[in-house]
Amino acid sequence: MQILVTGGLGYIGSHTSVLLLEKGYDIVVVDDLSNSNIEVLDNIFKITSKKPAFEKIDLKDKKAVSKLFQDYTFDGIIHFAAHKSVNESVNYPEKYFSNNVGSIENIIDEIKLLENPINFIFSSSCTVYGQADSMPIDESFPLKEAESPYGQSKRQCEEVLKSLHDSGHSFKNITLRYFNPIGAHPSALIGELPLGIPENLVPYITQTAIGKRECLTVFGDDYETADGTCVRDYIHIMDLAEVHITCLEKLISSNDDSFFKVYNVGTGKGTSVLELIHIFENVNDIKLNYKIGERRKGDVVTAYADTSKIKEELNWSTKNSLKNALKSAWNWELNLNKDE
Repeated sequence: MQILVTGGLGYIGSHTSVLLLEKGYDIVVVDDLSNSNIEVLDNIFKITSKKPAFEKIDLKDKKAVSKLFQDYTFDGIIHFAAHKSVNESVNYPEKYFSNNVGSIENIIDEIKLLENPINFIFSSSCTVYGQADSMPIDESFPLKEAESPYGQSKRQCEEVLKSLHDSGHSFKNITLRYFNPIGAHPSALIGELPLGIPENLVPYITQTAIGKRECLTVFGDDYETADGTCVRDYIHIMDLAEVHITCLEKLISSNDDSFFKVYNVGTGKGTSVLELIHIFENVNDIKLNYKIGERRKGDVVTAYADTSKIKEELNWSTKNSLKNALKSAWNWELNLNKDE
């Protein structure tokens, strides 16, 4: 069974690719390498002893996407490929809309030409909820105006998928609204690998801890939370990767050619930025240099998931602890720098 994994050399895509290969799936990884590294392909091989087919493609290129679908016959698609920085999206909104929405539209155009229903998993985000009125957030919450162009682009992608479903095309879809993935593969061969200055918290923590960055800035300590810092639902990357296998198996086994579901993917527990820093310090026996800065535009105050729907319908829940995630993130950082 052949699965297309777009953005398959990125953070979430690479970990999911490993599990797909270990489960015996034949995968085709597509990545434009704009925010990833070709060396990840070698490390996937080191972990699995299998090297997936790889195509360097910009999914905004309609002709290249058409050729991809001519060259391969896919049984399923897991669509990760997207620009994903909330902060960057505030400064370059047009880049996010053209890339994130444009790429999925090109893929959908090809799906419409297929004779058989495709199994499609879309990588969405909790940012589509904006700042929710209450916690935890469940899937029935209204999608408010997103706090960032990144969140808006993910919402538009969801609307594209809903339109395809409503139009009556044979199309089986699960959309996953991720909360905040952190951590790395237990081998420490793959993990979150930002190019340049990290936009996400944990890579900035690990780079500060190892001395690449002088100081970590905590953006705001005057929010209406227990310690004044933003609260997020941090999920271990291996749990997040695993849920894609669960969802793919669900889609494959379903006889409903118009199967269409949306699930939150998180732990159901909120952790503040300062709490996360202190847990990292304790579990890795490191003192982190950090300071309090101004609030950052685009950040919601609090976001953590109600995960009861995915637990009840797919019998899925997280297995890994926050401590384990932060330990694995530090091991990954150490492995990256072992020769320096």
